[in-house]
Amino acid sequence: MGGGMTGGSGDVVVAIDGGNSKTDVLIVSRDGRVLGQSRGPGASPQNIGVEASVQLLEKLVLEALRGAGLPGERPFAAHTSAYLAGLDFPEEEEILHAALAARGWSDTLIVGNDTLALLRAGSSDGTGVAVVCGAGINGAGVSADGREQRFPALGKISGDWGGGYRLGEEALWWAVRAEDGRGPGTALQAAVTAHFKASSVLEVVRRLHFEDLHADSIHGLCPLLFAVAAGGDEVAQDVVDRFVEEVALLVSVILRRLELTEEAPEVILGGGVLTGVGAPVIAEIERRCLKVAPRASVQVVDVAPVVGAALFALDTIGASDTAKAALKAATKRV
Repeated sequence: MGGGMTGGSGDVVVAIDGGNSKTDVLIVSRDGRVLGQSRGPGASPQNIGVEASVQLLEKLVLEALRGAGLPGERPFAAHTSAYLAGLDFPEEEEILHAALAARGWSDTLIVGNDTLALLRAGSSDGTGVAVVCGAGINGAGVSADGREQRFPALGKISGDWGGGYRLGEEALWWAVRAEDGRGPGTALQAAVTAHFKASSVLEVVRRLHFEDLHADSIHGLCPLLFAVAAGGDEVAQDVVDRFVEEVALLVSVILRRLELTEEAPEVILGGGVLTGVGAPVIAEIERRCLKVAPRASVQVVDVAPVVGAALFALDTIGASDTAKAALKAATKRV
């Protein structure tokens, strides 16, 4: 990604992808060049509150503008596309939209759920189905006629299962039970102990209980779970199988509700968990999706979701297809 000056606020857009654990901002020109960028901690208003979210986003936007060599004079841009985790209901989108609009960053502003940005980033035209799995898990779909299908992603109260934190909890749960005899033997016991450089899983539990270990460290057990499963451990593999089924279930429900099972929809997988699980897990997800929609194409996203927010912004200002293709080519992960 390169920098460079541009002609003024009407020639650039601000793109934001705000997740639970990190936030990315891009300043993009009308012709698809990335002029500036910044990254910071999670900005989900559900986690940190609307005011704290807006303050963090403005800090990151100003940082990206400085990187682009652009003045921090409002309006900064022609349009802002802000896609964040934690915008699960229309009223949440409306509240954040009002708070961001009051900052006067751009002439126009669109606010939405970050799963839609993932879909726009990975698909050819913003239609199809996306499933994101990072700290949490969610799915969204858009049909060619503009119908949307989404789920609230509020944890157990909204029916969720399979986010990175929950998968880490599962790894710890089975390790504890293997050590104390309440469950079957599993390589997760030794793996969890080694991961935390502890003498036992019970020591890990004590350290979590007394807050010598931050609860967020449980998320770090998620990659370990997949590694142990890949090594042939049955207990870990059972958890991975359930995860695969959950991802396929999200896709299947959306495909059916949008009446896409006879079409050739694009299915986009993204988020820290799904981009790191490895080819065998993705292949099994694909196999289950194709049972529902045989002509579907399933792929792991190869650009950051913030690129989807930028593509939405370029759509809004009427940028050319050439500009959008240039943006995706320049930001593609190697």
